[in-house]
Amino acid sequence: MLISRSVVENIAQVKSVFRDSGDIVMRDFSIGKHGARIFMVYMDNLVNGASVEDSIMTNLMCRYDAAVQAGMLDMIMTEAIAVGETGKMESLQEAYDAILTGDTVLFMEGNDFALRIATKGFPSRGVNQAETEVVVQGPKDSFNEVMATNIVLIRRRIRDTHLKLKRKRAGERTKTDIALMYMEDLVQPHLLQEVERQLDCMNVDAIYDSGYMEQLMEERWMSPYPQLQMTERPDKASAALLEGRIVLVVDNTPFVILLPVTLNVFFQAAEDYYDRWGMMSLVRALRYLAAFAAVTLPGLYIAFSVYHPQLLPTALALKIASTRQAIPFSVVGEVILMEIAFELLREAGIRLPSPVSSTIGIVGGIIIGSAAIEAGLVSPSVVIVSALTGICTFVIPNVSFVSGLRLSKYVVILMSSVLGLFGFWLAMLLLITHLAGLTSYGIPFLYPFCSSSVNDDMDWEDSIFRLPLIKMKRRPIFSRESSRKRKGEKK
Repeated sequence: MLISRSVVENIAQVKSVFRDSGDIVMRDFSIGKHGARIFMVYMDNLVNGASVEDSIMTNLMCRYDAAVQAGMLDMIMTEAIAVGETGKMESLQEAYDAILTGDTVLFMEGNDFALRIATKGFPSRGVNQAETEVVVQGPKDSFNEVMATNIVLIRRRIRDTHLKLKRKRAGERTKTDIALMYMEDLVQPHLLQEVERQLDCMNVDAIYDSGYMEQLMEERWMSPYPQLQMTERPDKASAALLEGRIVLVVDNTPFVILLPVTLNVFFQAAEDYYDRWGMMSLVRALRYLAAFAAVTLPGLYIAFSVYHPQLLPTALALKIASTRQAIPFSVVGEVILMEIAFELLREAGIRLPSPVSSTIGIVGGIIIGSAAIEAGLVSPSVVIVSALTGICTFVIPNVSFVSGLRLSKYVVILMSSVLGLFGFWLAMLLLITHLAGLTSYGIPFLYPFCSSSVNDDMDWEDSIFRLPLIKMKRRPIFSRESSRKRKGEKK
């Protein structure tokens, strides 16, 4: 519905829409010698009160002595409103949206538009340390729930005019603000167009968190593995932008979305580039080894213990057999029991308050493992396998990818318990086939382990091992081909 020239009609519409809304402040007053009528609306506790009082009301009612008449809202905007960001709105729906996002809206008799004044000032927590992506060496700041703050944290690191930002909204009811950030000279045009199309066509009721966006934008939503990356670190988001990737900053969440992705990016931590390349290359190789162990250890234990004990060293096979003599469960039952117990401990550690959670996780694991062994419910070897599997999952720096590994582990356990080593290799074949079939905006998920020749095999320099920074002369496959040479390299 369009805004009427009659302020009385506008007042009636606004009061009808915001009836029974006790936090909506409406002020009807007159200014100037001719008593020009103005109707002001804003949401309490969502605006900066000092800005509303000093920059709008005081200026209009006390300091503005011009001969204001009806229909002169343009002059008020240019001469009286001491706020940096203002704008015109021609529909009432635009006015309602502005009010609900923390802006102040002015209606004036004789004008068929309203004035939107940026007065946002809602409460928020400050910039804290990263909790899920902790580093020993490197920046400690992390994103918070305010989109404006998160944008500033990225802008602070990339002082380049090529860094662009497009504002979007998603959610029919929540109307969540989304900032689409990219490097104009690095991003691939077709990627940008596809992401914009997805955001514009997203027809959902509500977006509460970047996790909603991740699930709605993924191509293969049935896959346990993420096809987008989330991070709470501004330095990681900035690095992704300089690789030609797109960053989606979603309001009300401390995590931003990075896209596109490959398997490789989930093993890269921010700290990898802040410490010397030799040690970090070793650590990254250990992450790949840990991911393989997290999926395969329980399944391999079942396959060897139940179906192929002859493949084990004799001493080890006899030791495992001796520890299992009094166990009432099968090997498969033991493994599943311990894996479920470990999952429960993990979830309990997450839900409990942080001072208690670490104690519960460590002490609970030790006590339950020792008690289960003494009671003869499980063998020591199963406890060791389950503990090693759990430790390996904590080595991977991305939580979403770890969730995929945890689910894949149970598939390997199931097939190994039915078919032994044949089932194990069949499960691994299915897993590799699934990963090979995933793409992220046209880029193979297993790149650069497949099709690396597309970028002259240069992406191997930052994969399982990381070369020294001085040798990393090209950007990854994400960036446009004409801009893959990094600027500032030594001649």
